[in-house]
Amino acid sequence: MRLKIGLIGGAFMLLAAGAAHAEDVDCDNAQTQSDMTSCAQARYEEADKALNAQYKQTRAAMVAIDGDLDGDMKGAEQALLKAQRAWISYRDAQCENYGFQARGGTMEPMLVAGCLADLTDLRTKELKELANGMGQ
Repeated sequence: MRLKIGLIGGAFMLLAAGAAHAEDVDCDNAQTQSDMTSCAQARYEEADKALNAQYKQTRAAMVAIDGDLDGDMKGAEQALLKAQRAWISYRDAQCENYGFQARGGTMEPMLVAGCLADLTDLRTKELKELANGMGQ
């Protein structure tokens, strides 16, 4: 278990260190593995910002729904929180698994970051659709 935590922690430290480097890289024409990893991490960070902004909007929609319901009918906000926590666990495990395509190699952090970005983009879209369905 410690090895797993150490490997995951190490991969994310590499991703974090590379993020600052991405500002200096043309991500449309990244040439080195380090550059590609930095660009993937930067893309994930942008996706995460968008997700957090959308989550706030969707949560507000769920709070509004709860406000219109009586007693034991409430629970939209709690259901969203439960779903989001489950989704985070799924995303992290799925992307860790995805990284095994290049386990221990220099591509692993890039694969993980790309997976995180892709799944985060999809979740943002889901949250937006949910909020729009609630009249937001």
